[in-house]
Amino acid sequence: MTKPVKTFVVDSLPVRVYANLEPMAQDTAREAQGYLRETLRARGAAAVILATGNSQIQFLGELIRLGEIDWSRVTLFHMDEYLGISAGHSASFRRYLRERVEQRVKPKAFHYLEGDALEPLKECERYTQLLRAQPIDLCCLGIGENGHLAFNDPPVADFNDPRLVKLVKLDEACRRQQVGEGHFPSLEAVPQYAFTLTLPALCAARKMLCICPEKRKAAAVKAALQGPIGPHCPASFLRRQAHATLLLDAESAGAL
Repeated sequence: MTKPVKTFVVDSLPVRVYANLEPMAQDTAREAQGYLRETLRARGAAAVILATGNSQIQFLGELIRLGEIDWSRVTLFHMDEYLGISAGHSASFRRYLRERVEQRVKPKAFHYLEGDALEPLKECERYTQLLRAQPIDLCCLGIGENGHLAFNDPPVADFNDPRLVKLVKLDEACRRQQVGEGHFPSLEAVPQYAFTLTLPALCAARKMLCICPEKRKAAAVKAALQGPIGPHCPASFLRRQAHATLLLDAESAGAL
C-alpha cells in the first residue's frame, strides 16, 4: 500500500504523510513520472530541478526504475554545490547526480553548477542564464535539518531575492548535517561557502515535490508547518506555494 495515511493542508500547502519512506518514495515517483509524461505530451520537452542528499536517494531510484519517461527530451538542473569542490569529490552534488541519474537515464542535457569554477560570480551568471532559457516544469527538493531549502540557510534566506543563483556562507547547523550524513569526516572538512538557487528560483517551477523523511527532520517540519512564516525557517515559505506538495513519513511528521 503506497497511499498516504494522512493528508491535510497548511495555508496553501498540501501535505501528505506516509507510514514510512518506501511508500512515500514510490507514490511520489509515480506522481513525478505522470507529471513529466503529461508535460512531454503537451509541450514536447521538460525541464526539472533535482535535489541531492540522503533523503532523495530512494525517490530518485524509484523514478528511474518506473521508466516510461523520454529522458532525451528532458533538461535537468540541480540546486546547489559547494564552492571550490571538484566534480570528482565524494561529496560533490555533481558526482551524486551524475552517478545516480545522468549516467542511468541519458537526459537531453544536465546542467551542473561548477563548484570549482575559476570565477564564481561568473558561474552564478552562467547558470542564471541557463535557468532563464526555459521555464522549469518540476522541482524536486528536500528540507534541511535547519529548515533550509537548497543552501538557503536561515541567515541568508530571502523570500524576495532578485537573483536566481547566489553564493552563500553555510551556517554551522547545515555543515554539521553534512558530517552527520557521512559526506565529510569532520566539520572542518566541510566547505564554508556554496552556490545555491534562491527561494524564488526554486518556487518558479510549475510543480514542486518536497520529499522530507526521517526523524532528524521532525523539528524543521514542525517549525515549517506550525511556526510563523519567515526566513528563520526557510521551508515555511512552502506554505505560500499552492503548486507545491510536502511529502512526509511518520518519523518526520512525528512532532506535529
